Amino acid sequence: MARSLVDLLTTHASQQPERTAYRYLVTGDCDGEIQDISYGRLARRSRAVAAWLQERGLAGSRALLLYPPGLEFICGYLGCLSAGVVAVPGVPPQGRSQNHRALTRMKRLIADADAKVILGGREVLAALAAQAEHLPELDGLTCVATEDIPDEAADSWREPDLTADSVAFLQYTSGSTSAPRGVMVTHGNLLDNQRAVTERMGHTPDTLAEYEHELFVSWLPVYHDMGLIGPVLNTVHLGATATLFSPLHFLQRPARWLTALSRYRPHTSGGPNFAYELCLKHATPELLDGLDLGRWKVAFNGAEPVRAATLRRFAETFAPVGFRREALYPCYGLAEATLIVTGGSADTPPTLAPAPGSGPHVGAADAAAVGSGRPVPGTTVVIADPERREGLPEGEVGEIWVSGAGVAKGYWRNALATRETFRATLKDRPDRFLRTGDLGFLREGELFVTGRLKDLMVIDGRNHYPQDLELSAEMSHGALRPGCTAAFSVDGGVEGEQPVIVAETALDAAADSERITEVIRSAIGEAHGLAVRDVVLVHPGTIPKTSSGKIQRHASRAAYLADALAVVGAPAAT
Repeated sequence: MARSLVDLLTTHASQQPERTAYRYLVTGDCDGEIQDISYGRLARRSRAVAAWLQERGLAGSRALLLYPPGLEFICGYLGCLSAGVVAVPGVPPQGRSQNHRALTRMKRLIADADAKVILGGREVLAALAAQAEHLPELDGLTCVATEDIPDEAADSWREPDLTADSVAFLQYTSGSTSAPRGVMVTHGNLLDNQRAVTERMGHTPDTLAEYEHELFVSWLPVYHDMGLIGPVLNTVHLGATATLFSPLHFLQRPARWLTALSRYRPHTSGGPNFAYELCLKHATPELLDGLDLGRWKVAFNGAEPVRAATLRRFAETFAPVGFRREALYPCYGLAEATLIVTGGSADTPPTLAPAPGSGPHVGAADAAAVGSGRPVPGTTVVIADPERREGLPEGEVGEIWVSGAGVAKGYWRNALATRETFRATLKDRPDRFLRTGDLGFLREGELFVTGRLKDLMVIDGRNHYPQDLELSAEMSHGALRPGCTAAFSVDGGVEGEQPVIVAETALDAAADSERITEVIRSAIGEAHGLAVRDVVLVHPGTIPKTSSGKIQRHASRAAYLADALAVVGAPAAT
């Protein structure tokens, strides 16, 4: 029995060395440059990286991974696992608009993880070297571009002594409500979660044979758990094939995702809800004419609130090109549980339930809460009152607590946060639970996620979920960008807490901003009975988001209070 993904890679390289493990669309286009790597080549490159690490006595230490999108990240990541080195996936600093944020995050990861080495791409490391005088954090660190490590290094590779409890990598959380923390994911966690993904998404031997091992197409960032644990690691777990391309290429032209799905016809692909909205926005008749989505069996949707309206519209829009509503696959997971916690069954349409506090202005189906499936095998989910430490009855909203083999070891070098988050107990049972910080309810064994505990707004004694207000706002006017609205509350003095809406809109909508603002106020008042304190329309791409695309409401609130939002129509800063 395999002890780790390293064992499985060795098996696949021995049994099917010529099979393509990953292909990478360099330009994001199916007709552009394509790079691929076979299982035999993947194992050799991973062992070369591992041997380089082993020869420098780095087993057990942390390696920060800073790669541009591409196949080299996978070789570096699997090289760490093959050496017994703890991988720390990071976001490479590149591009002026993201450079400061990425550099800040990189510095914090180096310090928090106590990284001893940086593995990365040539261009990334060259850019860091050029700024070395401003990066004292790099002092004493070894940096290596792994593509420069020769294949011959693999000959000195030694199989690491790994156990189920050995830490495989640190997955730094995306920080939607707090500073990111390093989740210690063990080799045992990885294998358990891979089995769960495989079982719940129907990745059976028969499926692999039917699809000729074309399992995934993905543009998701590989430094984030959804893009790593799913498309990258489930592929190597099963010895299948995945087609990958850059998140930037998807954002530049969402049609590339649909085109790749039509070309390679994989079983599984997906992303956060906003990705489906972007596809809908670009679903021209010309695009539809060239698509065939009839083989897409699992279209997973997670990492942010799943909208019933999005599911309905996506199924209706793409039905003429073969997409089936049954392929829609809402799911729930988090880094602290490795990845997947709940999911449905392939070929089962999504389940809808009345949403708490849904308003009358939206159709019942669109206002419904979307089911995220049932707990995966070996996982227990309870809905708890965290203050009373009591489980809540079916249908009642509380905090989602999770236990099972996929739950990670804790937070790296943070005993207090580990105890608070990973060691929760109920009064009437001895089990230890992971407190997810998410709110939801169970109905007939299925989980419905309703929001974040820390984002909950209490106004005039009533609970309001920010995502409900955000949906009401976004649906009120066509100029607002889907998935780009933040709702939060501020202190209104004697009037108490009051809601604020910050929404991204097209630049050419500035002339109509007063009308859009009034429409939003009216929609929130009608749907939720709330008087909005302020509506702020901002430039596209300026609302703070996590690395996985979640709205950072606390950061948005802070920017609002500091008068630091990029307001549409406001004079440019000097």
